[in-house]
Amino acid sequence: MNFCSNCGAAIVVRVPDGDTLPRHVCDACDTIHYRNPLVVVGSIPVWEDQVLLCKRAIEPRLGKWTLPAGFMELGESVAQGAIRETEEEARARVSLEDVFTMLSVPHVNQVHIFYRAQLLDLNFGPGSETLEVALFTEGRIPWQEIAFRTVLTTLTHFYADRRRGAYSMHTEDILAPKSTGGYKR
Repeated sequence: MNFCSNCGAAIVVRVPDGDTLPRHVCDACDTIHYRNPLVVVGSIPVWEDQVLLCKRAIEPRLGKWTLPAGFMELGESVAQGAIRETEEEARARVSLEDVFTMLSVPHVNQVHIFYRAQLLDLNFGPGSETLEVALFTEGRIPWQEIAFRTVLTTLTHFYADRRRGAYSMHTEDILAPKSTGGYKR
């Protein structure tokens, strides 16, 4: 950030009075421009013993498989965002159940939240950011082609809970990968 969105003056980075962290501050109008993590919301759409996955048509991770998810919008709840993203990415209608995973991804300043969900019907298809949508049993999931570690973590917990016969909420920190050229999320 170089200029204040309030008055247009140049921004400086400093610790404001009463704060403990460096912030983007406008010395002309005293506006503090806070930068906070982005929230990614999505669902685990289930039909009988299958999970609906989307093959990404965009970067990052073009051509890899993911759960339907995306950035939460202003003015919507977490649940509304998860439903919207499922509709946009997979053109699928779902009934949300409980929040299943809440994963902090501090190295990319994000929090990923996934709900368990039931597909209401089999009318689904690729949205504008999706190449393909398909239902997978656990044994057929393309595990090596999963786009993000948050999705891999969510699916791993989902199937472990399913085998156990009880679902619970999972919280976890997804830390930066070691310097192996791995992907970030």
